[in-house]
Amino acid sequence: MSTAPTLNGQVIGQAHYATRALLERAVAPLGLSFGQVLTLNVLADGPVERAHLTHRITTTLKVDESAVHEVIAALVDADLAQLDEPHLRLTDTGRATQRAIADAVAGITARLYGDIPADDANAAARVLTLITQRANAELATTPT
Repeated sequence: MSTAPTLNGQVIGQAHYATRALLERAVAPLGLSFGQVLTLNVLADGPVERAHLTHRITTTLKVDESAVHEVIAALVDADLAQLDEPHLRLTDTGRATQRAIADAVAGITARLYGDIPADDANAAARVLTLITQRANAELATTPT
């Protein structure tokens, strides 16, 4: 008899890394890092102030600002984003690349989540959101 896994960081991490590996495999032909993918997705909604973008990516990936500045510089160098101080925006090439990313994500999402009952998916989303909020609160109150 098999027992259900216990909800903990290991189970959550395994799901995250397996899903991330699928995404990284899907975008590998585009030559993009995970941080670049996230940044392009943020920019998909329109121009974003560089400071806001930097904050959003540092808090999402838990990296320092210099890592985000490197991501931004790489996107600008690859003509995927353009810096119009203080904003960063997608170029035409960046928009096309981000659409390819969105298509890949949609496919992965359909394959992995498509048959999960809505109530189960909603409960999982609520629990994971709560865990993320608690972890972020703790990170904000503890020294690095």
